[in-house]
Amino acid sequence: MSNELLWYKKPAENFDEALPMGNGRIGATVYGRMGEDIIGMNEDSVWSGGMRNRNSKSSLSALPKVRELLSEGHISEAEELAMSAMSGVTPNCRHYMPLCDIKLSFEGGKEPVPSDYKRELSLSDAVSTVSYTKGGVKYRRELFVSNPDNVMVCRFTADTPGSISFKVCLDGRDDYYDDNGPMDSSTIFMNGGSGGKDALLFAAALRVIGRGGSISPLGMYITADKCDEVTLLFSARSSYYTDNYMMQAVKDLDAASQKSYDELLEVHISDYQALYYRSELYLGSPAPDIPTDEALKALSDDPSAPFAALAELYFNYGKYLMISGSRIGTLPLNLQGIWNKDMWPAWGGRFTININTEMNYWPAEVCNLSECHLPLFDLIEKMRAPGRITASAMYDCRGFVAHHNTDLWGDCAPQDLWVPATIWPMGAAWLCLHIFEHYRFTLDKDFLAEKYDTLREAALFFTDYLFENEDGYLVTGPSVSPENTYRLENGEQGSICIGPTMDSEIIYELFSDVIEASRILEIDSEFASELKEMRKKLPPLKVGKYGQICEWAVDYDEVEPGHRHVSQLFSLYPGNQISPVRTPELAAAARATLERRLANGGGHTGWSRAWMINFWARLLDGEKAGENIRLLLSRSTNPNMLDSHPPFQIDGNFGGTAGIAECILQSQNDEIYLLPALPPEWKSGHASGLMARGGFEVSLSWDDGQITGGEILSLAGTTCTVRSAVPVVISCEGTMVPVTQSGECYTFYTRPGMVYYITHYI
Repeated sequence: MSNELLWYKKPAENFDEALPMGNGRIGATVYGRMGEDIIGMNEDSVWSGGMRNRNSKSSLSALPKVRELLSEGHISEAEELAMSAMSGVTPNCRHYMPLCDIKLSFEGGKEPVPSDYKRELSLSDAVSTVSYTKGGVKYRRELFVSNPDNVMVCRFTADTPGSISFKVCLDGRDDYYDDNGPMDSSTIFMNGGSGGKDALLFAAALRVIGRGGSISPLGMYITADKCDEVTLLFSARSSYYTDNYMMQAVKDLDAASQKSYDELLEVHISDYQALYYRSELYLGSPAPDIPTDEALKALSDDPSAPFAALAELYFNYGKYLMISGSRIGTLPLNLQGIWNKDMWPAWGGRFTININTEMNYWPAEVCNLSECHLPLFDLIEKMRAPGRITASAMYDCRGFVAHHNTDLWGDCAPQDLWVPATIWPMGAAWLCLHIFEHYRFTLDKDFLAEKYDTLREAALFFTDYLFENEDGYLVTGPSVSPENTYRLENGEQGSICIGPTMDSEIIYELFSDVIEASRILEIDSEFASELKEMRKKLPPLKVGKYGQICEWAVDYDEVEPGHRHVSQLFSLYPGNQISPVRTPELAAAARATLERRLANGGGHTGWSRAWMINFWARLLDGEKAGENIRLLLSRSTNPNMLDSHPPFQIDGNFGGTAGIAECILQSQNDEIYLLPALPPEWKSGHASGLMARGGFEVSLSWDDGQITGGEILSLAGTTCTVRSAVPVVISCEGTMVPVTQSGECYTFYTRPGMVYYITHYI
């Protein structure tokens, strides 16, 4: 079997077994049942309402007192005042909602699953299939969601004419829909809104196209009777994107209806594969000849079972989910991507920006899917205007700020009434780091120039917000180390604090990005100089009593030593201030931090385990990285291979995908590092199309853990410095030079005894 195929011998019994499909905007969850079936439908902009101003009018006056109480050690009083005066005046921003279900009722009702039943998801072409035999007739269903044609397409076929009969309807939530039923003999139309004066309005349409037999309306259903073949086309639009959402939903159907199934399929596959096959990975093991859910269970049951094939499948699945869930012009991936079955999903299905939304985009650049990153930047732009209001109203600061959640409107006020998370003014800053990260990979100066003001505005907030502590350092406060709680020597517990380590790490990265962008663009030198001086006064990383990187300004003990967040290691990953090569002492403290966390049960959620993989890869420890990949697969992966927090969150899939890539290729600190953290089990393999910072596309192969060769395509003509565990020769038509030429491809290979090469090695 292929490591590009998920497959099962039975229908999905629940959401955690159903297969996700999508085109970035429309999401479909495929169960593949017989008798009564559903296809869960989502549209990325179907959220619970419109924009609101939730900023507390009491925040600004309370801020000095909160800081004073924290400085004097009155933690509980400071937290009570901060949560009362600074929280959002309604605690929650908008939340993500499902659109509807396509409900299918087949003749024959519920019957035993046939022995030849098979449900598949092909990652190579983004098509799912269901096949089985019933009553001597072989049935097949094929489903895909087309980005070029803006529709979901599902075709039903059988090897015996006149064998396809079913009825279908759109099942919405009654309180949210105004119209639902056939608009003509073959089309169902539904429209409604999220409720309230700021309702977000949406429409969906389903068309049934048959060959042979008959298609006719019946109540709220369209029926297909004794057809040879049936194709369903589904479209959806909302008022978020267009005022003519109802008309546009029907126009999408009309346009798709003019094409044959094969024409729709061909353009879908061409569009999808143009992205999917940019990068490839082979880890030396063929796919197991057992269903995907059984392979995952076998790994869970036997901790020593091989995992290379599943890791390769997981990597390919991560690419598939990125392409299916985040395309140009759509909203970015939220906690569930675009796949959500609940009216009130866990944590609102929002953009949680104290790691989860950022983690969703960790693999975008390295996997050569840079366009899929763009929706995140669109959201950041949407946040700027609300973020300015929040910065001014809450903190009397210039620039823009966001807390630990936002929604499709870019709401930047504090979210929830939860002390360990709510008052954290770092969300916009962390998101904006992705701007310069995109530049590092693409070296697109036009993009950097377009986004410079956004970066600058995020940094500008901190030039006003930071204040000097008793040691002369510039610190944040009130803030938190996301979701964690500390214990004072007197036993008192707290979360809100001054100067948590992660805040300073993010600000250091942000200031550095603006400074570098200013230099590259040759603009704004005065502001860059101001940031350079302020950066010198940020608190340095400290090593604590356990040999760990301190999480807070004071070396407190954690109430939960195994907490899922390891925020103090931001500078190890995704930042790069901690390096085994450049800062070995801090790298040793980072290792001690991880060992302490894991020894106390850390990494117990899917996304947290995925973060662990990236940490160990940055510490150049392939064995530990491999152990955590194995644990991610065996403990935190649902049967459909979606990440389990639990419940389902998609961030772990993307964090795990990034971690697998990080084991093969790294490119921080102006170096390309080949096979920096190869797990011992991945003895042989090859990778192609992975991207490195500096505008390089890298392919390589290895055998018995050693590089055998590869090539580096220079897309921008920058200096190429390569690091590997053994010397490699790099040449371009026999010439070995460190400064590359744009468009040239440089081969590398190992040769025993060679001493001329342009590489550093350890």
